[in-house]
Amino acid sequence: MDNRRNVYFFYKKDESLQTKVSELIKLAEKYDFTIVDDAKKANIIVSIGGDGTFLQAVRKTNFRDDCLYIGIAAEGAASLYCDFHIDEKDKMVEQMQQEKVEVRRYPIIDVTIDGKTVFHCLNECTVKSSIIKTFVLDVYIDDLHFETFRGDGMIIATPTGSTAYNKSVNGSVVDPMLESLQVSELASLNNNRYRTLGSSFILSGERKLRLKVVQDGNDYPVIGMDNEALSIRHVENIDISLGSKKIKTVKLKDNSFWQKVKRTFLS
Repeated sequence: MDNRRNVYFFYKKDESLQTKVSELIKLAEKYDFTIVDDAKKANIIVSIGGDGTFLQAVRKTNFRDDCLYIGIAAEGAASLYCDFHIDEKDKMVEQMQQEKVEVRRYPIIDVTIDGKTVFHCLNECTVKSSIIKTFVLDVYIDDLHFETFRGDGMIIATPTGSTAYNKSVNGSVVDPMLESLQVSELASLNNNRYRTLGSSFILSGERKLRLKVVQDGNDYPVIGMDNEALSIRHVENIDISLGSKKIKTVKLKDNSFWQKVKRTFLS
């Protein structure tokens, strides 16, 4: 981090948090970091809040792969993307000085709508019906027509996103060292007439997934990008793949992904 000195703080501008952030800014300046008010000028982006704030910080700064993202929890315990806590400033400095931190790289999902508009996701992309009607999608893996899905929608998650919405629908928790996509169903319709795999499945990061919206009057899907939602009219094809860019984050060496999973779900 010696060559990275321009810091941008991303946080909700409320009075209860402002005092603590001001103290953190003074601490950063004490150690010769420069605070900038434009994220484009930063090479360190610090998110203060929780995992939702971290996802917003990455999204609002355009998924930069030329800077470091640091997650700091503002309340509660440390979380998946937040290894540090704003009330433990001295501990944070000590961890930095004693090189107890490392840079980890998390893959992102590229989502292309009808071959034109491209979006990115760090956690997951969700595709749902915008009306109360069964949603029909033809699912292609590479060029293979794999299945025709009927139900409420689908979730496509990264390994880090596998512990979020994906897990709540009984998807698998995936080690981030495996570059992959996980596809999970939302309330699929399975009977003698209609049939899907009926379980989540994991694709290599080299695979390409296409969801083709069957045009039956339900072609205005709600497409979720992490914790934001888009409503796009007349969608035909949604192409999803693992992106070439990776988000670089500063994490504690003794706080692995699986330690976080244990702490979050088993402790």
